Amino acid sequence: MRSVFLALITATLLVGCPGNPPSDDENPQPDSGTPDAGNTADGGSDAGDSDDEEPLPSGPPVEQGPPNVPEFEPAFPEQTRAPAIESETELDVTVIASGFRNPWAVAFLPDGRMLVTEKATGTLYVVTAAGEKTAVTGLPAVDARGQGGLLDVEVAPDHAESGRVYWSYAEPRVGGNGLTVARGRLVDDGTPHVENVQVVFRMMPTMESTSHFGGRLVFAPDGTLFVTLGERSILAGRVQAQDLASHLGKIVRINADGSVPADNPYVEAEGAKPEIWSIGHRNIQSAALDRQGRLWTVEMGPQGGDELNLPEAGKDYGWPTIGYGEEYSGAPIHEQTQAPGMEQPVYYWDPVIAPSGMAIYTGTLFPEWKDNVFVGGLVSRALVRLRMHDNLVVGEEHLLKERNQRIREVVQGPDGALYLLTDETNGQLLKVTPR
Repeated sequence: MRSVFLALITATLLVGCPGNPPSDDENPQPDSGTPDAGNTADGGSDAGDSDDEEPLPSGPPVEQGPPNVPEFEPAFPEQTRAPAIESETELDVTVIASGFRNPWAVAFLPDGRMLVTEKATGTLYVVTAAGEKTAVTGLPAVDARGQGGLLDVEVAPDHAESGRVYWSYAEPRVGGNGLTVARGRLVDDGTPHVENVQVVFRMMPTMESTSHFGGRLVFAPDGTLFVTLGERSILAGRVQAQDLASHLGKIVRINADGSVPADNPYVEAEGAKPEIWSIGHRNIQSAALDRQGRLWTVEMGPQGGDELNLPEAGKDYGWPTIGYGEEYSGAPIHEQTQAPGMEQPVYYWDPVIAPSGMAIYTGTLFPEWKDNVFVGGLVSRALVRLRMHDNLVVGEEHLLKERNQRIREVVQGPDGALYLLTDETNGQLLKVTPR
């Protein structure tokens, strides 16, 4: 039976890559660019201990349509289709700036200004609270085809002293491209630019693909840097997601200078890439820390099977061996949803939301949102809110549906507001506050 399934997978991919029916994260919508997914998380929170003294929600889930793979049953009751919930706080949404061409990420500088990446052009902007935009020069060239381009940006923990910022991008290379992370000193002397640019990580191997770069950057409390990586979508990359000799389909953890932390789980494993933290991922474009300093991620599934995970060092999250989705053609990918030695997602969506960007709320502007997880939804065209309890999702809400915009990025600002980017050719930077 397994050989039959593998034959189906291989035939579908070899015939259809890159001509497969477009996925939810790849399918351009009217007046939007090529979608992929998401950005880094801000803030930390203890997402598992939210709402300890409040009654847990009950009732039907958010209306999302029938599942693509109804024969796949969840491993436990709370793993999918949590009860629909509704925020009591009314929201105001302010457009701070617009005119971005498919923006991807936001990061706050210490003085309150923002850095915004523009995926399609490889441009980094400094944006003021009043919406004034200034381009930053000095960044390396990007491969902006498909889901490539300039992706995440993060301010170094020691920025006050070093002036450094970090960014991820699809790097054009001989033989293809790959996700690369660089850092540089941001000099803002009226004509902002980066200097002393250094590459601190390169995804290997290089491949010829325009999809599934991953790209989220998250600094841990100990100063190490998590980088999320996709498996490049094509069959030659997909089969490497559980291979320790490849970076594809992994989360990696490096020191700020690109060196390998001595306590990484595979440092002593023969033939393994020592940067690897966890394996078996498809395409992670949402990541955030909770108050305990734990990394949470949301990764894009195929047709069905977007996953919320709490990745741990040295663990295998199953892609492509297990999962809850199917090929875009409707062909099967997985024989089963569980297997020994492979982790289950905390939560999954079928049909997908196409997740991008993530924040775990720690501010005071929205008391009812304390420790809630927020994820940008591309195909769902919503800001997805998850209420958590004991590391489980107990409620789900799709906010801002009336705006009908693809949400690419979610960041909590220093003022406690949520800041969003919309994935459009005239993309907007939005600020969400209580009314």
